[in-house]
Amino acid sequence: MANKSLQNPFPAIGYHGAEYFCNRKDETLQLIRNMENGSSTTIIAIRRIGKTGLILHSLSHLPKGWKGIYIDILPTENLNGFLNTLASSIIQAVPQKSSFGKKVWNFIQSLRPVISFDSLTGMPQASFNISPKEIELNIKSLLQFLDAQDFKTVIAIDEFQQILSYPEKNTDSWLRGTIQHLKNVVFIFSGSQQHIMTEMFTSPSRPFFRSTQFIKLEKIDELTYTNFAIKLFDRYGKQIDNELAHTIIQWCSCHTYYVQLLFNRVFSATKKLATKEIWHQQANLLLKEQEAIFISYRSLLTSSQWKLLKAIASEGNLYSPTSKDFISKYQLGSSAALLRSLTSLRKYELVYSDFDSQGKTYYCVYDVLFQQWCMGKRV
Repeated sequence: MANKSLQNPFPAIGYHGAEYFCNRKDETLQLIRNMENGSSTTIIAIRRIGKTGLILHSLSHLPKGWKGIYIDILPTENLNGFLNTLASSIIQAVPQKSSFGKKVWNFIQSLRPVISFDSLTGMPQASFNISPKEIELNIKSLLQFLDAQDFKTVIAIDEFQQILSYPEKNTDSWLRGTIQHLKNVVFIFSGSQQHIMTEMFTSPSRPFFRSTQFIKLEKIDELTYTNFAIKLFDRYGKQIDNELAHTIIQWCSCHTYYVQLLFNRVFSATKKLATKEIWHQQANLLLKEQEAIFISYRSLLTSSQWKLLKAIASEGNLYSPTSKDFISKYQLGSSAALLRSLTSLRKYELVYSDFDSQGKTYYCVYDVLFQQWCMGKRV
């Protein structure tokens, strides 16, 4: 039996330790190897495929004495928000009563933030109300403070593309100029907007051009995920057979978030043995719960965009959106109008593009549940 730190071993959100983390051995080793070699890393992947879990898993396996700091900047709107998030994450990552923790707190307090404590979590939060020039100086001071320590620090910045939306001009250029001189701090940059992240780190005109190693995070192997699910059921005194587990994973397109979500529901509804009836019931419940959201997409999109979205969902992986066969099959009109609709769907992040193992571009609907709903895949 497992150490039941979780009542349900299939959390859909958050990182809960290695016991509940499926595979990613190669990616974890590559990340840690990059860190040990002093190289920063950029992780690119579609949303909800497991980037954050991989980052937190890797930070929990750092060499002895190293410090890991994770920050999610998606909620930030400007450089001041970045500073607040960075300072808060630093003081949260180090126990206040430890010798280094006291040093950290003393330094951050010397920058004169307002320190408060979250009413729900009790975690400390730092907030600055200072001039734009002081904001840059404080960020630089924090990074240089960490760099001056006699150990390595890894700072993982999730949703890094957010800095491009800040009202401050050339934030990426200023930040690149600041961190390139650090010797004891390495970075992990991750983001779910693949085209933006790729352009930030591969375009010669961008400040971060070729400044990091790359990891393109793919879906977990179906067989590996199947065995992982079977073992977790077994550890918790329940059973699911190989065929059923594999069917669930395939229905979820092996997309980590949706696999975890459906297994969470199936595990919860199972007393001893998971059955086809249980997984069908739970899958249909998920589709029913999301139906109002899916229907609301119609009001957000033009009729042409909605028609194309449903067509892509029905195709699964769409390789040739302007082919005569595809346009004729779904009566989508002209190729020019279709491309305009496709651009809009990608902008709304309802559809994404990716490359297969042969390097061919394909388009796919982001939300697996929506894809199944569009195809009428009640099970």
